[in-house]
Amino acid sequence: MKKMKFNQAFMMLFTLLTLGFTAFSFTTKFGLDSYSIYLNDKLLLKQTVNQPLSLRVLQLNTAQETDQLRIQYNHCTIKNGAGTSRSLSLQDEQGNILKKWVFADATGEDLKMIVPVKELRQLERTHANQALSLVYTARELPKGEMLSMVRF
Repeated sequence: MKKMKFNQAFMMLFTLLTLGFTAFSFTTKFGLDSYSIYLNDKLLLKQTVNQPLSLRVLQLNTAQETDQLRIQYNHCTIKNGAGTSRSLSLQDEQGNILKKWVFADATGEDLKMIVPVKELRQLERTHANQALSLVYTARELPKGEMLSMVRF
């Protein structure tokens, strides 16, 4: 009789463990890099890196020259989320870097990288008929990640 109770308890524990592992295997954002793009303090875009590229378009036609883009990129493998040797670049259709902004390693809780909209508008004027993209690179992501296309 005692042996049956032990077997039932063991089976119950095994079932609970199996259900727990199954439930956690379907979380889509666990272990993925993510980023947010703000115009001043207004959230424009929040993505994880596995989402389709077609959704990554920044419409900046209402942005003023004095506004700022604030980009925060969170690495899933780093404790505080901020990469090291971070940079953002604006690239043309061929992948040529038109402008590169280099940022210091984040030391506090504010992980944002700031790009003046004025500089983006100047580059857009000189490359008017090209698709421009904003690309993030860091020591942890040397090949870079295209964050969004930029449209005015």
